[in-house]
Amino acid sequence: MSEKSIYPIELSQFPVSSNILQSAYWGRLKSSFGWKPYYYNYKGTGLLVLTRKIFAKYYIAYVPHGPQLSVTDQNAPTLKEMGNEVKKSLPSGCILLRFDLPTGKYQLDPVLFNFEPPLKKSFSDIQPPDTVILSLKETEEDILSRMKSKTRYNIRLAFRKGIVVKMSGVEGLDEWYQLYKETALRDKITIHSKEYYRMIFDISLENPVTNKNPEIILFKAEYNEQILAGIIVVVYGTRATYLYGASSNDHRNLMPAYALQWEAIKYAKSKGCSEYDLFGIPPENNPDHPMSGLYRFKTGFGGDILHRPGCWDLPLKPVIYQIYRWAEYFRLLYYKKLRKK
Repeated sequence: MSEKSIYPIELSQFPVSSNILQSAYWGRLKSSFGWKPYYYNYKGTGLLVLTRKIFAKYYIAYVPHGPQLSVTDQNAPTLKEMGNEVKKSLPSGCILLRFDLPTGKYQLDPVLFNFEPPLKKSFSDIQPPDTVILSLKETEEDILSRMKSKTRYNIRLAFRKGIVVKMSGVEGLDEWYQLYKETALRDKITIHSKEYYRMIFDISLENPVTNKNPEIILFKAEYNEQILAGIIVVVYGTRATYLYGASSNDHRNLMPAYALQWEAIKYAKSKGCSEYDLFGIPPENNPDHPMSGLYRFKTGFGGDILHRPGCWDLPLKPVIYQIYRWAEYFRLLYYKKLRKK
């Protein structure tokens, strides 16, 4: 690997892409909640690495949706080579470097990725590995035509029944968060504090020119001036990403979620985006999966299903890493099994 293929850079030098999780903005957001960002130049693109202390002098390092591996670059480093280069500037107590790869698992070059040791598949994934990506390059009519007929019907039904979609910024957060807590209780999901979502908006407004921030929009679906659903969407570069969604237990038959997504898709297209990421579905169309309804909802909008490899660890301190790995496993078991019961 060339010495200059990856090297540390300052925040102001971090290149802009369309990957919101690999942005200076995301590094600044996470730094407000206990993570320390490290910025690198990797063959002309940015590589964000986040570190966090877990206990005593030990840290973990995490690469959200990075790096973007090239299958055509014969000189591209393997993940092991990249990790060994990156760790030189990380805290000495760092026990692992966790890659959350953005590339589809069937698109990866086996030589570059190399599933073999020392890389280990983590017990859980941080970002959802499976998602739906809609192309926005065609006309609105073409985008609609690629949707399932039931989805098109529900979009039209929502507006016919009186759903009104409004756009908001951070000023609509309090109302939305109350709905989000209702959603979390119904779907048994864990959510952040309200402050976390407030910072998503606030940091996007800091030095917008010099830091090339994304646009964060809160779309609200209302019926008789009552909010029934809301989604937070980020527009960054040529990609729009649906990050968070909340919905009421009331008037679900009015299909507000369909109206929200369609308005967000149209807005993203109007801003020059070429794709819309629905950000997370179950791995397959399994009616027994607890989130099977989410699969049907998101895939109904058409688009391509992308299966990412998820999180893979490069142990930097093998003994401590094994202890942490099993502690993480039992924590996962608690949250997914015992706590829900």
